[in-house]
Amino acid sequence: MTAANGRTAAGGDTVSVGPVRGETAGGVTAGRPSAGDTLAAVVRQWQAVHPDLDTGPMEIIGRINRCAALLQQAEDAPLRHAGLTRPEFDLLGALRRTGLELTPGELARETFSSGAAVTKRLKQLTERGLVERRGDTRDRRVAHVRLTDAGRDLVDGILPEQLSYETAVLSGLDGGGQRELAALLGELLVQLEGRLRAPRG
Repeated sequence: MTAANGRTAAGGDTVSVGPVRGETAGGVTAGRPSAGDTLAAVVRQWQAVHPDLDTGPMEIIGRINRCAALLQQAEDAPLRHAGLTRPEFDLLGALRRTGLELTPGELARETFSSGAAVTKRLKQLTERGLVERRGDTRDRRVAHVRLTDAGRDLVDGILPEQLSYETAVLSGLDGGGQRELAALLGELLVQLEGRLRAPRG
């Protein structure tokens, strides 16, 4: 798929699209999709099919989803070199940053994961000697998970390299742009978390 400026999107399909309402010769006006990314072409196509619909939400959520997909495809180089997936590192990081023993249920909440996924990852991390379990003295059904020395050293060794890698990924945005984006995403996240946690009547 190519946008109007000729850039090719994933899949390599070519799509001929016309100008978007409100575009100027120098680009697009405020509130219209950027001419340079994949979502711009998608939005133009929907606007051609349904010119009466407001595609604003698509222009935001679509881009968030697309960015997330591309970041997942690119993988995290430092984590990959250490033989870790991002979800596994998130579990190790939760134990390191809290400094606590956590139950699998608490880890699931800390990492926004399902209980089944956490159980599978903990099994793999335990086999690698990065975490260890301790049974609860009062309830044998409950396990407490903590980092081993090897797990703590691995997290402390990877974190600076991972942050450097993520800094490079975001280098296309200046400091002000990154702070603005972080603030906006933070506002959106608070709203979404509040909606999901709100009791349903």
